[in-house]
Amino acid sequence: MRKISAEELLAQYSEGKRNFDAVDLSEDNLFQADLQEINLSGSILRRTYLPYGNLTQANLYKTQLQDAELGDIQLYQANLSEANLSGANLSRANLRHANLQGANLQKANLQGADLYNADLRNANLRYADLSRSNLEKAKLTNAQLAGCNLFRSRLGDLSDAECDRSTIGPEGY
Repeated sequence: MRKISAEELLAQYSEGKRNFDAVDLSEDNLFQADLQEINLSGSILRRTYLPYGNLTQANLYKTQLQDAELGDIQLYQANLSEANLSGANLSRANLRHANLQGANLQKANLQGADLYNADLRNANLRYADLSRSNLEKAKLTNAQLAGCNLFRSRLGDLSDAECDRSTIGPEGY
């Protein structure tokens, strides 16, 4: 694992480099960074500040993004499978068609996030806030939704998801 600064990453990215797997960008500031199609698989981005960024079609497989600030980010068609996003702020994020299979989104803020056709199979969404989010056509097979807040969200099929009485539905109960 190699520590890299935000400035170094942005400079190398602007020169055409896209493969940054297994780098440490913890607590760096990447505000509004345009990093489309970047490969950060296996990297550490804990508490990274990346709101309004563009990571469309990025590879974030097994990336550590705990407590990261990702509000209003573009993650369209991104691969976030097995990523750890626990406690991350993904409010109003574009996660349309994203792969979040097996991702840890426990206690994540996904208020107003667009998860249209996202793959959330086997994802841990315990105690996540998905209020006002769009989950239409999302794949939720074996997704753990205990304690999850789905108030005023647009839902797809929850029949294969794991809900319990602590799950707050779109109607508020």
